[in-house]
Amino acid sequence: MAIIRFKALESSQNRTIPTVKTPEGKVSEYYGNRTFNEEVMKSLLSPEAFQKISQAIQTGSKIDRDAADEVAAALKSWAIGKGATHYTHWFQPLTGATAEKHDAFFDIDPSNGKAIEKFKGSALVQQEPDASSFPNGGIRNTFEARGYTAWDPSSPAFIMENAGGTHTLCIPSVFVSYTGEALDYKTPLLKALHLVDKAATAIMKEYFDRNVTKVIATLGAEQEYFIVDKALFNARPDLSMAGRTVFGHIPAKGQQLEDHYFGSIPNRVNAFMVDFEFEAMKLGIPVRTRHNEVAPGQFEVAPTFEEVNLAVDHNALLMDLMSKVAEKHDLKVLFHEKPFAGVNGSGKHNNWSLSTDNGVNILGPSSKPKENFRFITFLVNVVKAVHDNADLLRASIATAGNEHRLGANEAPPAIVSVFLGSELTRALEELEQHSEISLEKGDNVYLKLGINKIPSILLDNTDRNRTSPFAFTGNKFEFRAVGSSANCASAMIIINTIMANQLNQFKLDVDARLANGEKKELAIVEVLKGYISSSKKILFEGNGYSDEWVAEAAKRGLSNMKSAPEALSVYVRKETLDLFERNNIFNHREMEARYEIELENYIKKIQIEARVIGDLAINQVIAASLKYQSKLASNVKTLLDIGMKKKSVESTMTIIENISDYCSEIQDMVEKMIEARKKANNVEDTVKRAKMYSEDVKGYFDKIRYFVDKLEFIVDDELWPLVKYRELLNIK
Repeated sequence: MAIIRFKALESSQNRTIPTVKTPEGKVSEYYGNRTFNEEVMKSLLSPEAFQKISQAIQTGSKIDRDAADEVAAALKSWAIGKGATHYTHWFQPLTGATAEKHDAFFDIDPSNGKAIEKFKGSALVQQEPDASSFPNGGIRNTFEARGYTAWDPSSPAFIMENAGGTHTLCIPSVFVSYTGEALDYKTPLLKALHLVDKAATAIMKEYFDRNVTKVIATLGAEQEYFIVDKALFNARPDLSMAGRTVFGHIPAKGQQLEDHYFGSIPNRVNAFMVDFEFEAMKLGIPVRTRHNEVAPGQFEVAPTFEEVNLAVDHNALLMDLMSKVAEKHDLKVLFHEKPFAGVNGSGKHNNWSLSTDNGVNILGPSSKPKENFRFITFLVNVVKAVHDNADLLRASIATAGNEHRLGANEAPPAIVSVFLGSELTRALEELEQHSEISLEKGDNVYLKLGINKIPSILLDNTDRNRTSPFAFTGNKFEFRAVGSSANCASAMIIINTIMANQLNQFKLDVDARLANGEKKELAIVEVLKGYISSSKKILFEGNGYSDEWVAEAAKRGLSNMKSAPEALSVYVRKETLDLFERNNIFNHREMEARYEIELENYIKKIQIEARVIGDLAINQVIAASLKYQSKLASNVKTLLDIGMKKKSVESTMTIIENISDYCSEIQDMVEKMIEARKKANNVEDTVKRAKMYSEDVKGYFDKIRYFVDKLEFIVDDELWPLVKYRELLNIK
């Protein structure tokens, strides 16, 4: 196996950087040229059809069959003109990846047997893929294979270039069972976005700005990832099968000098970045930031903010695009949350805010007291929503991969808290401590509350607390705990649902006071004061990694759910089921199914890792170690045979004994891990099985790794079978 490692190293060191074909013209001239965007629709559709599509995008209204047929004809003409031969409903099932089934535009005319290009409105609006193999959590029996994909007109169709020069028209779609239950991420996300729009718009119109007719949730997803050479990736079975290295001794130089962060981007990586950014721009994905991250071999790409549904689609598409482009550069992109021990893991920081249809960022502070009153109102409601639903937020980012990351190095801890910055925290404290306010005619409520002073927070800039899972960063909240491989929709469904639910409650509370004759501003203030008082324990400004915070959080009554199965159980709490059903996001059956799917997914991933650990430990690590031990033993025997003193071979004998001890420990623990896995597999109850995998099976991972990494440090480099961290991480 060491031969494979050295061949891979040789290949990686002899790479040539491929030439990246630069699109002609400025970015603005080719941006979105592979999307069926508004400009294309205007040029190809009748004014009536365009109006119906625009209305459907804005309000979610249905599109009639005549309009659908016209759109389908225009799509077909446009796509074939771009070289597309097939079309697919592109959707996001609960596998964690995107899915597509390609159908040809080509058909046979039954009247004359001639070939024709065919694509009707019915094919655009709905497809019926064989959905029997997609996760459904018991919603459907295997023999009930039908599932339906339905067009989402709010996300533009796009042309995907495939290997070999073929092209496919991709139609963003929802995916539901034949009985109507959601089997994807997009369906509940669209519901949550409609819900928060309705709730926030009502508050804006009633209390702050009657001209607002729509509130849009926005998202900017900062995508972190690692890059490794393709040959080195293929020489590590754990990377190719589990997405992470299960073994690996920390290199002498990792990230401790902090010289990689924002450093010069390696040439091979830069060429890859430029290549996928050009392709992303053609697909209308507004990528604009690239840089080295903290860990060696780690990088980040960040887009401009977009409406949440579109941003979620674009992030899923971007991950797929990056993986495809990397192949052209003999590279592999690692989206796993913790592919390497001892260095930072990767997140997908979800920067979320709310904006009005007249261009106002509701979570942006202002120099005007009245606007800051609006800002404080929504800010406090966000804090209250997070406080009341902290466990649900934790559940939204609970995965096997993120379990390896949370609480390690730069990653936020499993304890959910909110960071606002010193100035904002002080402003809320002052607001809470105000005694009852009485206003004389002409008095300025903003002056009496001190709200006119709030613009000073702009100087504070709410310095980002990297240890906070949910931090205010100037004009938005950054949910830093989301894992790099996650679908953004998982967190966005929760954030927008709990925010909408909280805003609805806020309006009820304020309206109750208004009904008693209170002045509007004072009624809002009194409600906010109560919210601050009841939710301030979620606010934390310090070091979220410290042991002191763990103890302090426990005193405050904040949850610390370290395992994914424990966190996922929040999904089926009564209050969670009621929250989703009351707001028409999930019914009980859908939520229980998703809980089952998430647990099964967790079990399978830990099971794969366990199998990889057992295979590599026994068949490669121990085999190589014993081979080296035999070589040392022969050396000792030779030295003693020629009359060397025992003292001269004592150090070698110690190494021989250590190898025996380490191999024995590994063998024993692998056998115990396998036995624990067998016991878990015999348990029918999914909840119990997930817990056994988390506690019993996974409990052996770090113990086995400890001794494997010890062996890596002492076994002859020529014999060690696995590509080492120093070889994987230092890409040039």
